[in-house]
Amino acid sequence: MRVIAGSARRLKLVTPEGNDTRPTQDRIKETLFNMIQMQVPGSVFIDLYAGSGGIGIEALSRGAKKAYFIDNSMSSYKCITANLKTTHFEDEATVLKQDVVIGLRNIHEEEADIIFIDPPYHEDLYERTLSQLSGMNFVTEHTMIIIESPLEMDFSFVDDLGFEVRREKEYKSNKHVFVYRKA
Repeated sequence: MRVIAGSARRLKLVTPEGNDTRPTQDRIKETLFNMIQMQVPGSVFIDLYAGSGGIGIEALSRGAKKAYFIDNSMSSYKCITANLKTTHFEDEATVLKQDVVIGLRNIHEEEADIIFIDPPYHEDLYERTLSQLSGMNFVTEHTMIIIESPLEMDFSFVDDLGFEVRREKEYKSNKHVFVYRKA
C-alpha cells in the first residue's frame, strides 16, 4: 500500500498483520480522493477504525491541516505511528488508541470537515458510530461523513439519527456512502 498523491506521494505504508483490517485498495482510494479533492485542502479529517492510517495520511498528503486517527488495536496504533513517521506528518496528526466512541469524545475541534468510517464489516459498528457522531458538536451540516461498507449494507437507519445519505459510489464488492447531518 502506498500514498497515491500529494506531498508524500509514492511512499510505502505498512499495514497491520492478520485479517483484522482491510486496507482500502489503492484504486478505490484514488477514486474516493478524486471525488473529494476540493474538500480536502485545509480540512480537519477524522479517520475512524483507522487500521494503517492510510486514508487519513492520504488526506494529509493532499493538504488536510489536521488528521485524527482512532483505532483500539495496538498493531494498528503501531502501524499508524510508523506511517506518520515515514511520511513526516507527526505534527499534523493525533493518534488515539481508544474505542471509537471514547476517542470521539477526545476530539475538541470546532468543526470536523471530513469523517471517514471503515469498521470491521462483521460487526454492527456503523449504527453505533453514527449514533455517537449525532451527538458530537463538531459534526455540523457541512461535515462530510464517508462510510466504507459492503455493497448490500442498508443505511436507511441514518434518517432516525438525524442524517441523510446524499451519495453512494459502488465498487465490485463494497461502496462509499456519503452522509450529512440534516440541516
